[in-house]
Amino acid sequence: MENYFFEYFNEFSKLINKVDYNNLREVALLANEVKKKNKKIIMVGNGGSASIASHLAVDFTKAAGVRSITFNESSLLTCFGNDYGYQNWVKKALEFYADKQDLIILISSSGNSKNIINGAIKAKEMNCKLVTFSGFSEDNGLNNLGDLNFWVNSNVYNYVETIHQIWLLSRSEEHTSELQSPM
Repeated sequence: MENYFFEYFNEFSKLINKVDYNNLREVALLANEVKKKNKKIIMVGNGGSASIASHLAVDFTKAAGVRSITFNESSLLTCFGNDYGYQNWVKKALEFYADKQDLIILISSSGNSKNIINGAIKAKEMNCKLVTFSGFSEDNGLNNLGDLNFWVNSNVYNYVETIHQIWLLSRSEEHTSELQSPM
């Protein structure tokens, strides 16, 4: 059993440290820009990624003072899924709720969720800044659509989702002095 935990945390450690720290810093700078322009962050995911989006939206709002929302309300999901098709509900929600220069953060463990990919395309059409988080195959449908793209090299949901959350949590608090100095 000890060997299992050693291997689990060893693999986790390797994956989490494969992030581009400059890109993480850029997310913080984008959030700061959104705050200065009185815009908002919209975070969207499916399943566990939706939970991550909810958690982070609260943290960005409370800790960083950046207005942040998600689309996790069941009536919105079921209405838009029913009326526009599940693959289009994110795209339609962005049409209704996003404004030019908002920051859109889309999370998909596989990177192949059609609703998230369609949302990414719509975010770009609307001139919103876009940050994506994905995993599994590096050439997944989401990984190259954003202004910044974060990818976890794993096919294990547990690793991918947990690392997405940690990477996002690392940037949810605004550290003004850190943002002003080089890393």
